[in-house]
Amino acid sequence: MIGLLTRTTENRNGNGGNGHAPHSTGGVDLQYRPLIDLRQLGKAYKTPAGAFPALKGIDLQIRPGEFVAVVGKSGAGKSTLINMVTGIDRPTSGEVCVGTHAIHKMSEDQIAAWRGQNVGVIFQFFQLLPMLTCAQNVMLPMDFANQYHSPKERRERALYLLEQVGIADHADKPPSAVSGGQRQRVAIARALANDPMFLAADEPTGNLDSRTAHAVFGVFEKLVDEGKTILMVTHDRELASRVGRVVSIADGEIVGDTVRAQPRGESDDV
Repeated sequence: MIGLLTRTTENRNGNGGNGHAPHSTGGVDLQYRPLIDLRQLGKAYKTPAGAFPALKGIDLQIRPGEFVAVVGKSGAGKSTLINMVTGIDRPTSGEVCVGTHAIHKMSEDQIAAWRGQNVGVIFQFFQLLPMLTCAQNVMLPMDFANQYHSPKERRERALYLLEQVGIADHADKPPSAVSGGQRQRVAIARALANDPMFLAADEPTGNLDSRTAHAVFGVFEKLVDEGKTILMVTHDRELASRVGRVVSIADGEIVGDTVRAQPRGESDDV
């Protein structure tokens, strides 16, 4: 088991000093409220032919500890959706609330600070800095967010996370010296560096062979077993079938939202 300490939906610094009042809880414990709450979310891009609606009135709630796969054809709006949730892109209309934060109301600087402390993003092509070692790549988010104050603490945290994803032996190697699957494990460790509220993964296994993809996916499953919330975009229907909940998108709209009848971990195996 990975054994990571996971936070609740409250930011470790309250509202993070972003200048906004917390999203109203209505007197209900945040544990029982959605961690991610999208309301009538719309996104339109300007094109020479006019506005192109990438998302159309999306309503989606994700609770703490869920593992949600977003599936659909290319151009359906999957990556746009994940960019809205992480604050990488801004909605044209509607609301994006994560925990106590109304992301759609924040300034760019506030979103950047919030994302650094609260979101772990994993990309298809790893996005590791080639001039840094694997451990230094994991330490980078801690440096930016000023977490784990001393360099010694940050390195210890990085080595711990690399050990949990099975790549501690390569900590002081550059990314070019390890395989694609190992690089993605480094990227997962980096995403976990600041103990984020949730992980957002955009085609995290899309650049891996099937065997390596299944091994990396196993890391996600262990994280969910220990309470992490994961929102994952994927084209891989086989991997999506192993996720607790599958949200299908077509032409910018949710056309399916299926929860597994038998939660993972309750199989017939003895």
